Amino acid sequence: MESTTRHTCLKLEPQQGEPIFVKGTWSPSRFDLSITDGLHAWICHASEEEVKERAAQWDQPVTEYVELAERHLGFQQPGSVYRFADAGDGHRRLSWTFEKEGTTLEWRWKFQPSPNSKETTAGILDFLMDANIRLSEEVFRKTQSFERLKVESEKCLAQSEKINHEKEEFESAIYAKFLGVLNSKKAKLTEFRDQLSNKKVAGKLPKEEAEESSAAGKLSEEEEDGSTDKTESFDDGSDDEKSEGQHGKTVAGTSNDVVPSRPHGRKRTARV
Repeated sequence: MESTTRHTCLKLEPQQGEPIFVKGTWSPSRFDLSITDGLHAWICHASEEEVKERAAQWDQPVTEYVELAERHLGFQQPGSVYRFADAGDGHRRLSWTFEKEGTTLEWRWKFQPSPNSKETTAGILDFLMDANIRLSEEVFRKTQSFERLKVESEKCLAQSEKINHEKEEFESAIYAKFLGVLNSKKAKLTEFRDQLSNKKVAGKLPKEEAEESSAAGKLSEEEEDGSTDKTESFDDGSDDEKSEGQHGKTVAGTSNDVVPSRPHGRKRTARV
């Protein structure tokens, strides 16, 4: 039970009247409230039976009812209307409004005068002083932690800038070396390609010349062979004609001297 107990203290400014301080002690099923305006004090002890009855009237679970009351009395809600009005016989009634499903609802709790206003007021002031001290210490620790984080962040930022600068220098140097190597390789490849092209051209021309020379030689031989055949055939024809002419002349010249040859053949004898 003690582990779930919570404490709040609110400087509340009601719609009418002077500001008041509301201190609350909250448990899962009940709560205690004390109010002071600096001169007078009032208290309210909401028992488990009362809280259960109020929660049933509003059709809410007890824990939800307590949490909603703590939300409005632990922190002043901007949309809520607070009133701290006189209820007679020295009693006061604290009320606040809230919205639920589009409907404005109002809760009220009656406070009785404190049996010892000075003690109640002193308890509220002590709680505020302790809370202020705790908050001051927390703020101091947070400030120191923030300053340390700020120094560390500045160191990290400076180191990051240094690393980025070194990275840029390294990348520039690497790119420069890579570009030099790339250009050198490109120049060598171009030179090698030119040499290869020159070698191909140089190796192709002698071959073509040899082929052309060979073709020209074959053509010359064929022409020579053709002219020789024609000459020989022309000469042969002339010799034949000469031979025939000479032979005719010889035959014509000796035709008178030649004795006619007898016909060769067997003589047929008649048998009786």
